[in-house]
Amino acid sequence: MITGGCHCGAIRYALSAAPMGSMICHCATCRRVSGALVVAWVSVDPDAFAITKGKPAHYASSPGISRQFCSLCGAQLTYARDDDDSFLDVATATLDDPNASPPTHHSWLSHDLAWVKFGDGLPNFQNSRYDD
Repeated sequence: MITGGCHCGAIRYALSAAPMGSMICHCATCRRVSGALVVAWVSVDPDAFAITKGKPAHYASSPGISRQFCSLCGAQLTYARDDDDSFLDVATATLDDPNASPPTHHSWLSHDLAWVKFGDGLPNFQNSRYDD
């Protein structure tokens, strides 16, 4: 069982299956909703994700995109697309052991800040890895 939650502990979740993938997103929307330069995500089967404590708030950050977050501490927890229910992205940094799910690639470098440079050798995609 993989577990995680928000910063203040009001929201806890569990994953009943291993992540299907992982990545670092450089898109402007992730950057603005998180206040961070980039956001790391693990993709999971939505049926494998369960809130075990609390009730997250929801925010439609773009048409067809829903994000869950803690209304107390503001921690962003998930990203979901209305047009694709085959995955749910969970913010890697909210996992109790984020080191267990390292990223495999960078996406949305077309939105990247000019002064952000990664030298980790991971594959880079200008948009989603599925769009390039």
